[in-house]
Amino acid sequence: MSSDIGAGSAVSSVAASFKGIALFTPGGDCVYCLDEQKRAHWHLDLCAALQTHLGLPEPPYFLLPCFTATVDRWVDATTQTPVTVAEAYPRALRFQPLLNALFDLGGLQWQPNYTNAEECSVALIESYQSTFPQLWECHDLVMRVEQAIAAPQPPALEPPPVPVDDLPQPHCFKLFVSGGETAITEKMLRLLYSTLESTLPGAYTLQVIDVTTHPDEAEAAHIAATPTLIQVSPEPVRRLVGSVLSQEQMMQLLAG
Repeated sequence: MSSDIGAGSAVSSVAASFKGIALFTPGGDCVYCLDEQKRAHWHLDLCAALQTHLGLPEPPYFLLPCFTATVDRWVDATTQTPVTVAEAYPRALRFQPLLNALFDLGGLQWQPNYTNAEECSVALIESYQSTFPQLWECHDLVMRVEQAIAAPQPPALEPPPVPVDDLPQPHCFKLFVSGGETAITEKMLRLLYSTLESTLPGAYTLQVIDVTTHPDEAEAAHIAATPTLIQVSPEPVRRLVGSVLSQEQMMQLLAG
């Protein structure tokens, strides 16, 4: 597994009631949203995000619904306990550890959704490959789509341009993991998401690299053990080897 996670400022924890939707590509990239207001047209927003980010000729609506996963959580009015329903189409079920980390669901078992079988036929999906070849490539993308991006509101006044030299350098991280350590990887990802989104004021990227499938990258980064987290930028480069036990340790790494 090798994936990039891009995000802006977000809430530090998942709300008691929310809807989460993830959309995957045939190549394994993912865009997702987490919405407490449960808006109705997030699927279209996710397609639009893929079009913009990958430079597609049009939104890839043909990915719907067979490359999607949806989770709905609410509080039962009688028992005051949270109820969670999570479903994924067969093509998305293999990403359960990532989905659980994105939506902070622990070890939840996702239910398969076998509806719309005709729309999800292999022949139909493959017929789009010549028009959308980018979707069959892996761009190491896991990107959260925010409401502000999906439905932007024009500002009342045009802000003055910010000089390039004054822009903060974005944070860039690499997490090296072993494919056989699924539970450790999932725990580490959940901790990273909660820490980075609650600590960093701006955007960040997180690349997750499986050393068993990308040994050349592990060798170039001098990885001797997994998991290893490297802060590539801003400089100086820092690394943390071994499972992080607490959010405090992660914040110490970010603070240098």
